[in-house]
Amino acid sequence: MNSRDNSSVEDLRAAWDDMIETLQSAREAIDNPKLMPPPSNDRNLAEGYRYLMGFMHYGIERAFHEDPKHPYFRNALSIINRSTVDNADAIYFYAPIDGRASYRVRGRAGDFRHWRGEPALESAPKAPFYMIFEAIDGVMAGDSGSLKELTPGVKIQTGRLDSSGMEVDENGWFEILLAPERPENHEGNFISTLKVAKKPHPFDPDTPAERYASSISGRQLFYDWDNEESIYLEIEQLGEEGTSPPAYDGQTAAVELRQCGDLVRNQMHFWNAFWTILLGTYGERKGSIPGVAFKRNAFNTVNASSGATGGGQSTNLTAGSVFELADDEALIIESSVKIPPQYIGLQLGNLWGESLEYGDRVGSLNGFQMAADNDDVFRIVVSHRDPGVANWLDTSGHPEGFITARWTYSEKPAERDWPSISARKVRFEDVRAQLPVGTALITPEDRRDQVSRRQRHVRRRFRVF
Repeated sequence: MNSRDNSSVEDLRAAWDDMIETLQSAREAIDNPKLMPPPSNDRNLAEGYRYLMGFMHYGIERAFHEDPKHPYFRNALSIINRSTVDNADAIYFYAPIDGRASYRVRGRAGDFRHWRGEPALESAPKAPFYMIFEAIDGVMAGDSGSLKELTPGVKIQTGRLDSSGMEVDENGWFEILLAPERPENHEGNFISTLKVAKKPHPFDPDTPAERYASSISGRQLFYDWDNEESIYLEIEQLGEEGTSPPAYDGQTAAVELRQCGDLVRNQMHFWNAFWTILLGTYGERKGSIPGVAFKRNAFNTVNASSGATGGGQSTNLTAGSVFELADDEALIIESSVKIPPQYIGLQLGNLWGESLEYGDRVGSLNGFQMAADNDDVFRIVVSHRDPGVANWLDTSGHPEGFITARWTYSEKPAERDWPSISARKVRFEDVRAQLPVGTALITPEDRRDQVSRRQRHVRRRFRVF
């Protein structure tokens, strides 16, 4: 072994040790009160370790398998790494890019008539109900470990495109060009990867005004879980087709080992602070966002997704709450819309921000799955036991957790036309009496069939081959 080999051994061991030490710091976020975790009970602690390992999965993929010259789309969140109260109706996809270069995205959708407001074919698999692509300059939410990353101007969206405006051929094929500027005579789908900032970077005034995207990400949102199929997406940097990355070496491995640890620690620390400080999950405090901070068994003000609220899909309006229910209590949620959105979703999460089980249980409902009452109001029951009504969200035994509502608009309506949502706590035995005559009911047999169909969809959505 020559001197260089000895140096590599020492460098890589040091990088490994640094990663392990950083992961220990990430673990502290599970039960160290200074890092603001959820209350320490057996279930929260157990789910905290699972949550940590989800970020380990996330960190390994991000640190060791990102190459803007040879990118591929990956699941940013899934059933094995849930966080941020991930949308139960979504595939979250992501790929690193260099916004100074140009990229081609390809995909093929099933029947996409609903993207144009037309009735879907009865005999054909359908495309996801809604899809969006967003090009962003800046870290993925939580990567920095600091709430300062949410300061306006730290991250910038350079461009976006959603299914309402996508050009798709008669066979479902589409292409999207990502580039700093649209080439002369180019026609078709285009997303800009360059935006000139109007104001200086809030913390680094030397940052150029020209901001280039560092990632392309988005969502495929499913409504009709029985019949909608995911879209396979591919991406390539133009000019790099057929080329290969350089051979792997110790220096690169050392950097990626440390980066993996940093990503996991920063995500764990960031989201604890986000829920506790900004959203006031355990009571409003200095730094909580007025009107946006969560209430117990009541909803905050409906707000538009932005950097200040943790980012999220830029076409969303959102509202949130923390349910707090005893065994004999239930929450009745009422929601209505003035202007129908392209998507409605309501779901539960634990206090780590993991979505509650939406395949093996009914932890979520969307606008296709929910039944509206005769007055066009959606009424949903949140409880520990099945009340026998169609619109039920299962707490899976959690005495407290998050409720998240989402409404998607490609073009946001005037604020006076935004959706409304409210909640009231009742005794579980009084649920039926508190609901209108004609409320849709469900038998235990039909509930079991409902869960079975949800399980089949989730298996298809997150299949690995």
